[in-house]
Amino acid sequence: MAHDMYRPTRPPLSPSLMLRAYSAGIFPMSEGADDPSLFWVDPQRRGIFPLDGFHVSRSLARRIRRGGFDVRINSDFSGTVAGCAARDPTWINAEIFRCYLSLHAMGRAHSVEVWQDGALAGGVFGVVLGGAFFGESMFSRRTDASKIALAWLIARLNYGGFRLFDTQFVTEHLESLGAEEVPRSVYRDRLQDALAARADFMAMPVGLGPQEVLEHLSTQTS
Repeated sequence: MAHDMYRPTRPPLSPSLMLRAYSAGIFPMSEGADDPSLFWVDPQRRGIFPLDGFHVSRSLARRIRRGGFDVRINSDFSGTVAGCAARDPTWINAEIFRCYLSLHAMGRAHSVEVWQDGALAGGVFGVVLGGAFFGESMFSRRTDASKIALAWLIARLNYGGFRLFDTQFVTEHLESLGAEEVPRSVYRDRLQDALAARADFMAMPVGLGPQEVLEHLSTQTS
């Protein structure tokens, strides 16, 4: 995918620097977990998730209705980031990891987690700024765990009045769920609109069941 990368001499990554970068439409990545360097990315085409276009397949809807899992918010943020960083290769190095933990402590980063049999089965995490949610990564240790987490996340973003769900890039997996690419100029216009909005990640009531969550999703079903 075409994107511009910047590798200037830089100060240490900090929460304030990351938030300033996100508000300008750029984000940091590393070449690997053990690589201390990072680069800034400004994709020519940006991945987004239309909040009214999440695609729930019939099989996923059945899986959600069947239950047998527990969805938690920020119960194990560090474990969720670690689950996402455990794949090889990864773009999350130690410095980026620490920055996410600091953002979480500030209330700027959140995780949506799926638990099964008392263990973290999958999840997704991201950063909140105004009415924008910057989705960073997701992982699964059990079948469909990341899809379930994503469904709960989008319901939560809709409930909280968010305007933009940024996925950075679009994979085949995300595209199958409704994600799409937009040109950089379109993304930046939507970003500025979202940054000016007020949203509340914690607005969704606690304890909504699977059927209630499905009803709060604006979905396309096949």
